Amino acid sequence: MNVQTSRGGEQVGIAYDETHRVWLLRTPHSAYAVACPSSVTVHHQEIPDPLLHVYWGEPVTLADAVHIGTVKRQRWSRRGFESPLDGAEEYPVRGGIRFGRAALAARFGATRSIEWRLVGSNTTRDGDTHQLTVEFADGPLHLALHYRIRADTDVIERWAVVTNTGDTPIELDRFDSATWTVPEADEYRLSHLSGRWSAETQLRHQILTDGEFVIGSRRGTTSHQANPWYAIDDGSATEESGTVYSGALAWSGVWQLATQKLSHGGVQVLGGVGHDGFGPYRLAPGESLTAPVFAGLYTADGFGGASRAWHAYQLRHVMPNPDADRPVLYNSWEATGFDVNEENQKALAARAASIGCELFVMDDGWFGARVDDHAGLGDWTVNPERFPNGLAPLIDEVHRLGMDFGIWVEPEMVNPDSDLYREHPDWVYHFADRTRHTMRNQLVLNLARPDVADWLYDRIDALLSDHDIQFVKWDMNRPFTEAGWPAETDNPERLWLDHVHNLYAVLDRLRAKHPGVAFESCSGGGARIDMGILARTDQVWTSDNTDAPDRLIIQHGYSQVYPARAMSCWVTDVPNFLDPRTVPLRYRFHAAMAGVLGVGGDLSEWSDADLAEATDLIAEYKTVRTIVQHGQLYRLRPPSPGLSAVQYVAPDRSEAVVLAYLGAQRFGERPPLLRLAGLDPHARYRVDGVDDPLTGAALHGFGLPLRLNGDYDSTLLHLTRVGD
Repeated sequence: MNVQTSRGGEQVGIAYDETHRVWLLRTPHSAYAVACPSSVTVHHQEIPDPLLHVYWGEPVTLADAVHIGTVKRQRWSRRGFESPLDGAEEYPVRGGIRFGRAALAARFGATRSIEWRLVGSNTTRDGDTHQLTVEFADGPLHLALHYRIRADTDVIERWAVVTNTGDTPIELDRFDSATWTVPEADEYRLSHLSGRWSAETQLRHQILTDGEFVIGSRRGTTSHQANPWYAIDDGSATEESGTVYSGALAWSGVWQLATQKLSHGGVQVLGGVGHDGFGPYRLAPGESLTAPVFAGLYTADGFGGASRAWHAYQLRHVMPNPDADRPVLYNSWEATGFDVNEENQKALAARAASIGCELFVMDDGWFGARVDDHAGLGDWTVNPERFPNGLAPLIDEVHRLGMDFGIWVEPEMVNPDSDLYREHPDWVYHFADRTRHTMRNQLVLNLARPDVADWLYDRIDALLSDHDIQFVKWDMNRPFTEAGWPAETDNPERLWLDHVHNLYAVLDRLRAKHPGVAFESCSGGGARIDMGILARTDQVWTSDNTDAPDRLIIQHGYSQVYPARAMSCWVTDVPNFLDPRTVPLRYRFHAAMAGVLGVGGDLSEWSDADLAEATDLIAEYKTVRTIVQHGQLYRLRPPSPGLSAVQYVAPDRSEAVVLAYLGAQRFGERPPLLRLAGLDPHARYRVDGVDDPLTGAALHGFGLPLRLNGDYDSTLLHLTRVGD
């Protein structure tokens, strides 16, 4: 027994029934149980030590879990052409009488079928953190399944570690982090995020039918096209009610989530690194491979409750420096493009400071022979023609203006027209004697190579050591193609994993040596957003699409799992490069205020009226920034051609912020009353533009009239509790 009492009185921790070999994990508002009976009968044959999924849902007792496990086995299918193990195992493997998708598929010697035995288990506790490890072995193949829970969250972290204890290599065709089993339901609805460049994280829903639905990335990054998050409900859950089971994979490279609905019912979601055709990954004698965390969450409070739980978990246990407010930034890219120099950057910095920006970021074009996108990537030295006195005069001026200084880099890339490539053509991913195809006139450096990783760290470390820089925008604009490593003859497929492992290691080293520097993850927009990169960066660039109406849709999907505290949002000029429409400056600001506010327009072309309005809006954002970046999010109305709105509530419910958007007014009708959420129903709140304070109950049950008219109108409302 390894338990503690939570604030609500529940027993949080891990309990074990030795007789039935059942483990129960209890979080503040959920329970999760697995069992490993000594054997089960499958088609009249004894299968030793199967690890079976027992339960996931609202809190139950250990005795309940034992009973549930017994009943579930009694209900196993007796159909002769099915396996009762399918959909029942906690971590299915390849081999034996199994027909479902395997989380682990391995080959050692002539063996293709895994027949493991339980070799041990243990539970540990470190303060409010509890961990269970269950270990199995089949000859030289050793597998450890890990579970971790904490007293302040219902998120359950799971991952696996495989070790080769033999003296010959083991080949892994598939190695997932975990499998999540969803309880029986009449119907299953899957929610996930998909899109493309400039249209990332769009929320999709679909009813699951028999078979498999697979999403993932084969591109070397998390990708624009999909994101490693899912949610499953029975089709009846709403934003604020209903049971939702969700999961998120903490990995920034190639990945796959496979949802399988079995013919006898039941749904499992398997997830981990790699893609179809990945491998074989050769595990050398004595080598271990640790899969990334695949976390799961049960909530009975709908999709909104799930989102708030994910946000709180990441702010408490994933992100660095989560309590700090992120500053309002200005980025020079749209103003100057590649044509950067000391003079024009100083002029932009002066205007940025005058409207209240706190961080000035110089984008691409400051280094090497970088006058366009054909040359210079890889040569991370200051261009002497553009900055004859180095970067110090610009940085000093930015600091004199009261702002921090940030800089753009793309360290994982190289242009063929660069000193680095001319010196090290072997440092890029390629296949021997095959064409090296460029995209965006660049190739991908083989960061899986330790020498390349060391070089990359040295270059960025030197940049930060030689200059007083407070922010790095770390970009990665090209997916992997020709992902070969000719020099690695024993295990070339390791590049898919080692690239990400080395990226993480470089970022960890840089953060440790330069603790005052914040990092932003950017990958051609939102192609590298996941909990793996969020553990090492302070914010993420959500999309290259800064069109405000489009951004509301992108931000809606992003918010399903990731917090506003990490969501970088810019106000840019209109019309933009994607859409010819014109949207008011106020609407653009209000769309960007839903996360970490930034400005990316050409301030040298802004009118005095625009600059004055921007100054007022930035000042307003600063008064509510802490609530937006750290408060609880309520999606009051999803993006639509009509009214949409989001609300942020301070943790103590003393303040709230509402951002409301009217896309278009139809037939002269007023927008509907906006019902708020998350407030103390018994407290009174003063609302901007409302004469008398209103109770939280009235704001919940009746709502607020909004003075929005015409097309692209918007408002920000600040609520303050004035009494009970």
